[in-house]
Amino acid sequence: MKKIASVIVLLGLVVSIGVQGQTAPSSAQTESILLLGGTAHLGTGDKIEGAAIGFENGKITFIGSEKNVDPASWDRVVATGGKHIYPGFIAPNSRLGLVEIGAVRATRDYNEVGTFKPHVRSAIAYNADSEITPTVRANGVLIGQITPAGGTISGTSSIMQFDAWNWEDALLVEDDGVHVNWPSVYHKHYDKGKISIEKIKSYDQQLQEIESFFTMSKAYCDYTGKQTDIRLEAMRGLFDGTKHLYVHAHDMKQITEAVSFKKRMGIKTMVIVGGRDSYLVADMLRDNAISVMVQCPHTVPRYEEDDIDLSFKLPKLLQDEGVLFCIENEARMSEINARNIPFLAGTAVSYGLTYEQGVMAVTLSTAKILGIDEFTGSIEMGKDATLFVSEGDALDMRGNDLTHAWIQGRDTDLDTRQKQLYRKYKAKYDAQK
Repeated sequence: MKKIASVIVLLGLVVSIGVQGQTAPSSAQTESILLLGGTAHLGTGDKIEGAAIGFENGKITFIGSEKNVDPASWDRVVATGGKHIYPGFIAPNSRLGLVEIGAVRATRDYNEVGTFKPHVRSAIAYNADSEITPTVRANGVLIGQITPAGGTISGTSSIMQFDAWNWEDALLVEDDGVHVNWPSVYHKHYDKGKISIEKIKSYDQQLQEIESFFTMSKAYCDYTGKQTDIRLEAMRGLFDGTKHLYVHAHDMKQITEAVSFKKRMGIKTMVIVGGRDSYLVADMLRDNAISVMVQCPHTVPRYEEDDIDLSFKLPKLLQDEGVLFCIENEARMSEINARNIPFLAGTAVSYGLTYEQGVMAVTLSTAKILGIDEFTGSIEMGKDATLFVSEGDALDMRGNDLTHAWIQGRDTDLDTRQKQLYRKYKAKYDAQK
């Protein structure tokens, strides 16, 4: 009994610590708000110096110069002179909310058993109470595409906003697309200290398995009977255009064969996720209206012959070729590092993108790729008032310091557990001086 009681007490402490670190989601917007002054980076490639941005009922209703607005006509005026205003940053291909502590198996819920599992839905596994989410939100990342992993077909992602009581409240788009991990074509073979690149023997078989599953899925979608197969039903949207096909691929051959596969299968919309070699086939991607979620720029080159700064300048190479792209951060601990999405864009700016192109790479371009640009991703009339104010340059970790954030017009709390601990121990040591 003593052991059981001890376990109960320990669990109670863990729960109380978790609850202490959480803040309640904000209420719906009830007053009109005007951001007056500062520089507004609209996410469209444009900016306004001395801007005035107004919104009410969760929608943006005014964009213009601070000289052309009457502050008295607004319920609340937020002085933003000398600061920067941005649309909420978007984290695509993220495991945020699906894993809490990577070293604890019970908190990892992003990889289900199986090889072909399009019916696995990330939405219902999303944890709106994750303590990681506030840390991401505090850097201006207010929306994310929550994505499963593992297997050949990982499952179906959904798009969430990061201020909600539960996964139902968080949903912006449910089941936006199916994720396929395209099989690797080559591997490095080590023999007596020498490295050679060899084709993986099972590649053709894996490719045939994918083609067979998609062929069966397409036939099922044309079937008019009453029997339902939940796996094949989850594929239906790929053929009628209501879902995207996200192909996780890097090599030029992988990408080329994925594009050919898209044409054969009649897939309406395909996105390459990762795409290290995408710049080598940029014309093909552009001509086939295929966009790219560019791998985390903070990675080393894959091959010895690659330029040392290839990952850094890949966004610029795609920009020059007219390929629609955004930046994602799939790497180790990607759920935690989602907070660094703006700084990845800052790196791309340092390696060729203009500043406003860098902002687009984590806002409007991402929204276009995800198919949510009609209502979010930029500061434009009629769109959701999902935006934030930063003391300085939000693409630079030295300047990214949020003072305000709103998600669909709701005044969003920017506190985090780390900030709480800072205040707690600062007060302790200040009292000892």
